[in-house]
Amino acid sequence: MRARTRASFLAAALALVAAVGTSGPASAFTALPYPPGTNDFTCKPSAAHPRPVLLLEGLGGNSDAWRVFAPTLKADGYCLFTINYGEHPLLKLLPYAIEGVVPMEQSAKELAAFVQRVLTATGAAKVDIVGHSEGTVMPRWYLERLGGAAYVQNFVALTPLWRGSDVHGLVELADALAPYGLSQPVLGLIGGMCGACAEVLTGSDYLNTLNADGEAIPGIEHTNIVTKYDELVTPYTSGIMRDGGTNIVLQDVCPGDRSEHIAVAFSRNVLQLIENALDPEHAKPVVCS
Repeated sequence: MRARTRASFLAAALALVAAVGTSGPASAFTALPYPPGTNDFTCKPSAAHPRPVLLLEGLGGNSDAWRVFAPTLKADGYCLFTINYGEHPLLKLLPYAIEGVVPMEQSAKELAAFVQRVLTATGAAKVDIVGHSEGTVMPRWYLERLGGAAYVQNFVALTPLWRGSDVHGLVELADALAPYGLSQPVLGLIGGMCGACAEVLTGSDYLNTLNADGEAIPGIEHTNIVTKYDELVTPYTSGIMRDGGTNIVLQDVCPGDRSEHIAVAFSRNVLQLIENALDPEHAKPVVCS
């Protein structure tokens, strides 16, 4: 009985991971146009900002996650693009958009095609990526396995999980179920609808494969922004790159900013950190709010 209870808890908790991501309040899931200022394929990068910026949301989210940041970035002169990637065919029947749930290898192929479309339209040689949650680890497959590193200059990662998340002990719980033969069936059931869910867990084959040759990608400028209050990437230090990049703990910059996993996509303090990473030559002090 205890094993069955644990299995039910594991299934429910992993389903919760699939249902959240970076979309904020429930109303944000409703099908909406792309955020204002994004996906204007007539936009031509300026000399000040010569690379288009791709905004990639997290697991279970959609492009509306960028509705706060996008207008400011656009007003500051960036050509912005975003893509709703990784939608399961069955989820298209829902009246709202839940993206990023198919295996990340598959989503990475969608990203590769989209990057080429952006480069062709804008005439740029490279793009910059700003990703949140799954939007930090899905692009790694594109960069490391699909040749994408040649087309990306800056990679700004919000709440990244380079070494995955144990989601408050769920990885250990899954290991505890293994002797009962329940771990893989439960994960397999969830994986049928959310292939990315198991891939973001600590110790997954996906992450182990990518991390075998290190976390930082040669030739790319990495900026990793983590929050001590992250309740989905646990421990939050999974987002601190061990072998390169600039690592920023939000509370080291703004001690009063209690933004957790989702709220970082709406924090003006985080937005300034992003702009500083995209344009370090004109970086401005973060005025904490």
